Amino acid sequence: MRCLLDKVRMEIIDNASAETLKVAIKKMVEPGSTIRTEGWKRYTASALEGYKHVVMHKHTLEPGEDPTPLVHRIASLLKRWLLGTHHGRVAETHLSSYLDEFVFRFNRRKSGSRGKLFYRLVQGMLQNN
Repeated sequence: MRCLLDKVRMEIIDNASAETLKVAIKKMVEPGSTIRTEGWKRYTASALEGYKHVVMHKHTLEPGEDPTPLVHRIASLLKRWLLGTHHGRVAETHLSSYLDEFVFRFNRRKSGSRGKLFYRLVQGMLQNN
């Protein structure tokens, strides 16, 4: 199975309760989508209602195989970007802005129209207000 990653969404949530996850998932994932997890207990049936949930059990994988490789790749890229760009000086008060910038850059990494980058940034800012 090959999975291509087109877009990433990130958001800071207050806690990892099933109810908080349910709200975040409904906000960021299109209904009916397939959600793959490693089987963490907070991903309850109620939190994932309306989605196809596939649990990637470690015991069904080959030794050393990662159950959620795309998530770990994105986390790794984010950590590298924060260290390289901000040299480890990441303020918690600005974390949301850092995540927004990382997501913006990642989702446009293959853009063929680099000249419209500033235009799209301004357009996105105006839509969020």
